[in-house]
Amino acid sequence: MKSYVIGLDYGSDSVRAVLIDAEYGNEIASSVHWYQRWLEKKYCEPSKNQFRQHPLDHIEGLEKTIKGVMQQSGIKASAVKGICIDTTGSSPVPVTEDGTPLAMVPGFEENPNAMMVLWKDHTAIREADEINDLAANWGGEDFTKYEGGIYSSEWFWAKILHVVREDQAVRAAAHSWLEHCDLMTNILIGNKDLRQLKRSRCAAGHKAMWHEDWGGLPPVEFLEQLDPYLAELRGRLYRNTYTSDVVAGQLSAEWASKLGLTTETVIAVGTFDAHAGAVGAQIDEFSLVRVMGTSTCDIMVANHNVVGDKTVKGICGQVDGSVIPGMVGLEAGQSAFGDVLAWFKEVLMWPIDELVMNSGVITAEQKQQLAEEIEKQFMGTLTKQAESIPLSESLPTALDWINGRRTPDADQSLKSAITHLSLGTKAPHIFKALVHAICFGAKKIVERFEEEGVEIRKVIGIGGVARKSPFIMQTLANVLNRPIVVASSDYAPALGAAIYAAVAAGLYPDIITASKSLGSSYEAEYYPQADKVVAFEPLLERYDALCGFVEQITHKNKMSLA
Repeated sequence: MKSYVIGLDYGSDSVRAVLIDAEYGNEIASSVHWYQRWLEKKYCEPSKNQFRQHPLDHIEGLEKTIKGVMQQSGIKASAVKGICIDTTGSSPVPVTEDGTPLAMVPGFEENPNAMMVLWKDHTAIREADEINDLAANWGGEDFTKYEGGIYSSEWFWAKILHVVREDQAVRAAAHSWLEHCDLMTNILIGNKDLRQLKRSRCAAGHKAMWHEDWGGLPPVEFLEQLDPYLAELRGRLYRNTYTSDVVAGQLSAEWASKLGLTTETVIAVGTFDAHAGAVGAQIDEFSLVRVMGTSTCDIMVANHNVVGDKTVKGICGQVDGSVIPGMVGLEAGQSAFGDVLAWFKEVLMWPIDELVMNSGVITAEQKQQLAEEIEKQFMGTLTKQAESIPLSESLPTALDWINGRRTPDADQSLKSAITHLSLGTKAPHIFKALVHAICFGAKKIVERFEEEGVEIRKVIGIGGVARKSPFIMQTLANVLNRPIVVASSDYAPALGAAIYAAVAAGLYPDIITASKSLGSSYEAEYYPQADKVVAFEPLLERYDALCGFVEQITHKNKMSLA
C-alpha cells in the first residue's frame, strides 16, 4: 500500500491542507478553509493594533480541510501515516487545565482577550519595552540574546502580560497558554494533561526565550519582576521542547472518527509556518528563504561551527533544530509586506466602497459583477503603470513600517511615512514607492545577516507574492543584487509540514533527505539588471535617511511620554 502524509498550514486568513504522496512528493489533493469570524472582522480593532481570532475558526478549518482532501483523493484511511500542523506565531491562546481554549468556556465566548492573540497583534508594545529594559538591567543573564537582543510585542510573554493586566477575568481563568501550533496538535491527539504535551522547539526558542543555556524558560526570579502571574505561569508551562520530526502522539479516537482516519496516524510536533515553508522549499545551508505573504519571514539554517556561540543581533532568534534538527535555525522578517500593498488598495477603494458599493444605487448582482471586475483588473493595471515609470523620474520615498518593524532590531512603535510627494504624484507613483519600500526593508535584513557573518549564496521566494508578482520579484532581485528562485508549490508551508510528518512517521530518516525527495521544485528565476541596480542606489539612500528621521522622531516622542 502506498503511504501518504498531510500537512496543515494555518495562515492569517485561512487554513490549507495538502495530501502528499510520501514516495514522490506529488500533491494528491488540497483544501482551503477561510475563517468566517475573521472575515467578519470580529474581535479586532486595527486602530489599537488588536488582532484576535476565535479558536473555533481553526477547529472548523481543521475538520473541513482534512475531510476535504480525503474525499477528493478517495484513498484509504489507513494509508495516511502522519499529520503535522504549522501555524503563524507567536500566536498564544489562553487555555483551561485540560487544554480547552478559554474562548470555548461559557462566559468567555465573545471576549477578545480569551481569543488567540494573532502574530500581528501589537497591543503589547509597552510590555515588550518592560521586558527589554529588565533583560538589560536586572543584573543577570540577558534572556533576549538568542532572540536578536530585542524582545518584540509580537511574542509570547509580552502578549500574555498585556492580556492578564487588561483582563482580570482572563487572568483568573487561564490555567496556561499554548502557542497556536501546540494547541492544534494537542486537540488532534486528544491530550488532557498539558504536562504531557510535547511543545514546539520552534515556538519556544524563537518567541518565549527558551534556551538550553539557562535550563529552558527564563527563571522565576526574572519573570516575577515583570508580574507574579508570569512566575506562577512558568510552573504550568514546560521544561523540554521538541523538534517537528518527533511524534507528539497518535490521532485520537474522537478525531479519527471526525476525519475518517485511523488512530494509527502519527501526529508530529507542531511548528511555525515560515519554518515549514523553508523545509518545503528545500532549504539548505547558505540559502535564505523568503516567505512572502501579508508579512515576510526570512529563514536560514547554519551549522553549529558557523554560528558557534555568536549571537546574531536584531533578528527573531536562533534556535537549535527549529527548522532542521541538528542545525541552527535563524529567523528574521518584515511585519508587513503584502499588507503594505493591501493597505494602499483599501485606501484607493474607499470612494468605490462608500459611494458605490454601500450606497444602495446598484443591485446586488451589479455589485458582485463590479467587485469581480475590480479584483481582476485593479492590481494588474496599477502594476503595469508603475512598471512603466522610470527610476529616474521623481518618485516618492516610503517606509515599509505600516505595522511596525520586525527586523532588523524589532520596534513595533515605528510607523510608515511617505515623502517627496508633489502635484505630479499619482497612484502608480505611490504604489511603486511602496514596492521599493518593502524591497528596501528586505535588503536591510540581508545586510544584517551578512554583517553578522552569516553568508547568503542563494535566495528562495515562496508564497503568493513570490508567485503572482514578477514586478515585485524583479525589483527585489535588483535591490538585493542577487538572483532569486521561486518555489513552484502553491502551499510550500503545508508541504513542509507534510515533510515533517513523513519523518515523524518513520518514512524517511531525516528532514534533509525527506525535503530533497518531497520538496518543491522551482518555477522561475529573477536576475539582477545591472543598470537598475545602480539606479536604485540613490533611492536606497533616501530610504535610509527617512528611516533615520522617523526612528529619531519616534524615540523622541516615546521619551517625552515616559
